[in-house]
Amino acid sequence: MSSLRILVPVKRVIDYAIKPRVNKTQTAVETAGVKHSMNPFDELSVEEAVRIRERKVPVEDIVAISAGPTKAQDVLRTAMAMGCDRAIHVEIPTDKGEPDLEPLGVAKMLKAVVEKEKRNLVILGKQSIDDDANQTGQMLAGLLNWPQATQASKVDVEGEQVTVTREVDGGVETLSAKLPMIITTDLRLNEPRFASLPNIMKAKKKKLDKMTLQDLGVDATRRLKTVKVTEPAPRKGGGKVDSVDGLIGKLKELGAL
Repeated sequence: MSSLRILVPVKRVIDYAIKPRVNKTQTAVETAGVKHSMNPFDELSVEEAVRIRERKVPVEDIVAISAGPTKAQDVLRTAMAMGCDRAIHVEIPTDKGEPDLEPLGVAKMLKAVVEKEKRNLVILGKQSIDDDANQTGQMLAGLLNWPQATQASKVDVEGEQVTVTREVDGGVETLSAKLPMIITTDLRLNEPRFASLPNIMKAKKKKLDKMTLQDLGVDATRRLKTVKVTEPAPRKGGGKVDSVDGLIGKLKELGAL
């Protein structure tokens, strides 16, 4: 069996514990002065890649990649502290301070990196918590014409064969495919480790390459336009009824019965 050459895309997003606020122009979420961290689904991807190696599966190396401004290097250092061997930062300076890429643009970028780095397994979060698109992994599989297994809750690698268990409405579904392959991760897959201080210090010495979309020959022109971003409508308070007849009457009034 050839060794696994794993690519793990990670994204810098507003920390999951922070309540996002819409900016004054209602064009996006306010990001200035807001705490950011690695996308939670991407933490699962990094953890799973490291666990695959810890299970004594032959792994040549694990490469983390992120696209965005200089601050995106923070999540790459975290990924290396968790166990990735090196990282690639695709520099995309923007006035907003956030990557201005759509899922298709990200998929095109990842395809170029997969081919440049000769990767044979890509493990990425099923979605990022900022746009919730849940599209990049599927688009990447389509561009590469590779098999894919989405929303993985368990991953087993044996030789060239990869078996993925995923939760579906009726229970679980098991998929099997040969490398190369795309896997997207779901929350039940694992519990990501904390990056220890010694590993954080070691990560500072690991290699971090920088490149641009132009270096990769990728056209990431946007095809979508955000018309307006607004806060969710406030929920209305509930009401009390004195009896079952009152409840039935109220449901009929609301058109629920």
